This record gives sequence, structure tokens and C-alpha cells, in this order.
Amino acid sequence: AELVAHPKERAEHVMLIDLERNDLGRVCEAGSVSVDEYMVTESYAHVHHIVSNVRGTLRANATAVDALRALFPGGTITGCPKLRCMQIIAALEGEGRGAYTGSLGWLGTDGDADFNILIRTLTLRGDEVELRAGAGIVADSIPALELEETRAKARGLLRAFVAS
Repeated sequence: AELVAHPKERAEHVMLIDLERNDLGRVCEAGSVSVDEYMVTESYAHVHHIVSNVRGTLRANATAVDALRALFPGGTITGCPKLRCMQIIAALEGEGRGAYTGSLGWLGTDGDADFNILIRTLTLRGDEVELRAGAGIVADSIPALELEETRAKARGLLRAFVAS
């Protein structure tokens, strides 16, 4: 309840819902895009997330791949406005992200699909391990708190890796 009540977290989440509704609206039937679960808190061992589900019915001529193209990269990764934020991220980071913030999912032969956004990744290359996690930055973000959020998100993944 505390997370959902936090003004910065609420504002960021509402902005992202609006962005995703807009993105889905580009490939869905008019009037079919809706939010069927709104600001539910999901808790895990080291982090809590606010979750909402945005759904729509694809237009007759649209495919799951069209939906992926309309939605990716996700607004939770880029921020808003999406294109300008992507330009800033590319300039600041100076290198590709690999799997991090990409997607993993499946396409069925019937046209169904289920994809996610890889918000925390652990990549193994030979004897090297790369762990990536992040936090959403908005105008009123406090850098120290965003850093702590990122560390908390990474902690669970790191512990799972060490335990394996």
C-alpha cells in the first residue's frame, strides 16, 4: 500500500499506463484498449512492483509481431517521450544492452503470443557474468534512492546465481 500511495511512484506508473495504452492503440481495434488490472502490488523477496495490465483486441490485419513492434521498447524502459528518451539513453550509455531490457516470449502457430520485458538479466559468457538491473528515473527522482532500488532489484538475482 505504501508503494502505491507514494506520489512519485504513482505518477510514474500512470504515465507508463497512458504510454502503453497509446502504443497498443496503434494496432488494436478502436475502443478495445483497456486497463483490466490497476496498480496492484506484487511483492518478491527483495523488491515490490506496481503492476497494471493493459489489454486490447488486435485489428483484423494486425499480428502479434505488429503488437511487439508497437510496444517495444517498452515505456517502462525508455520513459516518455519514448523516442527522445531512447536517444538520451543511447548517448549516455554508449553501448548496447544485450538481452537487458529486451524481450523473451513465444509465438504460437495460432497467432497467440506472450512476451515480457527483461528488466533484470544475468548473462554468462565463458567465465564472465554480467548482471543488469535498473530503476525508473523521472524529474523528481532522488539519485541515492534510485541507486538503492537498483541494488535491491539486483540482490535477488545475484543470490540466485550464487546459490546455483
